[in-house]
Amino acid sequence: MIALLQRVSEASVRVDGDTVGAIQDGLLVLVCAEKGDTEREADALLAKLLGYRVFPDAAGKMNRSLADTAGGLLLVPQFTLAADTKSGTRPSFSPAAAPEDGRRLFEHVVRQARGRHGIVETGKFGADMKVSLVNDGPVTFWLQVDPVAVSVAGR
Repeated sequence: MIALLQRVSEASVRVDGDTVGAIQDGLLVLVCAEKGDTEREADALLAKLLGYRVFPDAAGKMNRSLADTAGGLLLVPQFTLAADTKSGTRPSFSPAAAPEDGRRLFEHVVRQARGRHGIVETGKFGADMKVSLVNDGPVTFWLQVDPVAVSVAGR
């Protein structure tokens, strides 16, 4: 599973002109499932992103997590994060999970997030979305959880 986290002062997603998700201070997270990912990887990724320390403490150091700040979480599905760009000038999306698996895992992340965090908004899987954000910092991080790493860590 892959997540691109962006610390934001505001973010929103529109589909067909309607806002389907919006937050103020918090994290906009683009989420992608790769082939071989399961709920286990999705849970590990969610735990990591909720606990990732990207918000400043009183001294201005990034020592506070989304859970610490109770900020908003806007989850947006984006299969293009799995693109293979190693050769040529056209990305290959073969590393991405099949659409039905991607949808299932995205919906799993959303359900789990809503059970663990107060403010959770989402984009719409498979839709042509217009994402707007004000990146705070800018602060952006790439998180990736591999099935092998989760298996080894889970022993």
